[in-house]
Amino acid sequence: MKDSGSIKNPLYFILILKMFSKKELAQSRKEFWMIFGQYMSPVLSSEDEKINWINYKTGVKGLQFKMNVVQDVASISIEINHSDIEEQRIIFEKLLQLKHLLNNCLKEDWNWALHVPGDGGKLVSKIYQERKGINIMRKEEWPALISFFKPRMLALDEFWNSVKYSFEEWK
Repeated sequence: MKDSGSIKNPLYFILILKMFSKKELAQSRKEFWMIFGQYMSPVLSSEDEKINWINYKTGVKGLQFKMNVVQDVASISIEINHSDIEEQRIIFEKLLQLKHLLNNCLKEDWNWALHVPGDGGKLVSKIYQERKGINIMRKEEWPALISFFKPRMLALDEFWNSVKYSFEEWK
């Protein structure tokens, strides 16, 4: 007999979706990101500057840092969503050349995916890390979400500030 609370069980997701309305989910997301933004607000970038951590600006067209929570999966990524698929590949390969620096800042290996479906079915490339089994609808899990996102965003900022000048051609 399968455990009905198991993340691998599709019925579990149906139960979660039925338990919360779209409005409740939207409200919970909005509240979490507001609290996360307030929590991160006093934290300065690696260059000692005030920064909007939720909408981190790389200054490079089609390159952004994204945090997301969908169902029971939290993810953080470097997403390359450049409209020109060849430019997207070139940026991805440039980041691949810098993988040792990225891993050094992150202190962990991330997943690398070239040309995968993104939001709306558009092809994107991304470098990402996930944490499964954490739900934005459970406020008692918000500290775990913050603990997942914060050190990785700080590490991405440190990495970006050391390599951003090598991406000048895409600004």
